[in-house]
Amino acid sequence: MQHINRAQVKQALSFDKLIPALQQGFAGNAGMPMRQVFELDDNPSNYDAFAVLPAWNDEVIGVKAFTYFPENYRQEKASLYSKIMLFSRASGEPLALVDGTEVTLWRTAAVSALAASYLAKPNAKHLVFFGSGNLAPFMIAAHLKVRDYEKVTLVARNRDKAHTLISLMTAQFPNVIFEHQSACEALIRRADVISCATGSHTPLFDGNWLSQGVHIDLIGNHHKQYRECDTRTVTKSSVYVDSRANVLNEAGELLIPIAEKVFRADLVKAELTELAKSNRSQRNSGNEITLFKSVGTALSDLVTAKLVYDLVQK
Repeated sequence: MQHINRAQVKQALSFDKLIPALQQGFAGNAGMPMRQVFELDDNPSNYDAFAVLPAWNDEVIGVKAFTYFPENYRQEKASLYSKIMLFSRASGEPLALVDGTEVTLWRTAAVSALAASYLAKPNAKHLVFFGSGNLAPFMIAAHLKVRDYEKVTLVARNRDKAHTLISLMTAQFPNVIFEHQSACEALIRRADVISCATGSHTPLFDGNWLSQGVHIDLIGNHHKQYRECDTRTVTKSSVYVDSRANVLNEAGELLIPIAEKVFRADLVKAELTELAKSNRSQRNSGNEITLFKSVGTALSDLVTAKLVYDLVQK
């Protein structure tokens, strides 16, 4: 059995390879039970958790296990640790233990960008991105692979982190204008795509500020009682998800409007497997507002880990 560490994952992957691989993986036949997330403390202010995500397709069987300890920064440790175990689908033989922490960053960003390739306007030029954490450079780079953005506006509370990120992204994408601003009505109205990857417990902007044709991408929240967007944003949008089972079990963005009786589970237009099988734009008009909510799927971990495994063999 092969052990593939974080550095090997980082060296092997690129969004040019990963986004098409995920499209093919989600369009193909696969098994993916609901992921299991276990809270480790009864204290409502403690969010330590352990999760298990199984999946399989015609080539491999995989299980991802991860821990999430958001207060780890106080001990100068990472908040998330993860491993993915791959087995042969043909024989059940263990193939590899892959670093899941790096895989999670890549696959989260690639799934977000893949959805945007179906849901964002083809001529989208302005991306507004909320967040400056570890995911931020991955998210921005992935979205720049599926649309020709001329400007990326970063909304982040930590000014130093925001400017460090802007310097990094400017070096990678010199033809794109990067700027740091606070969230306001004028900024939200100018956005073609709004992508959110934060730990916020409350909505990041007012849904009444959204312009026609905007696409909203929400990946930061995994809790039933919290959300990155308000109810108005959901009710104005055509809603898509990475997994109905997972999102409708975990995400306050949809569960809160459902509890308020202004949204229903059957109003979700499609999940990512359906988008990938169709593999074409899902927009009905240039004025349609679309929303994609993701909490993560085992299939995206499986496909990404298998791609890494294959690339490392070369």
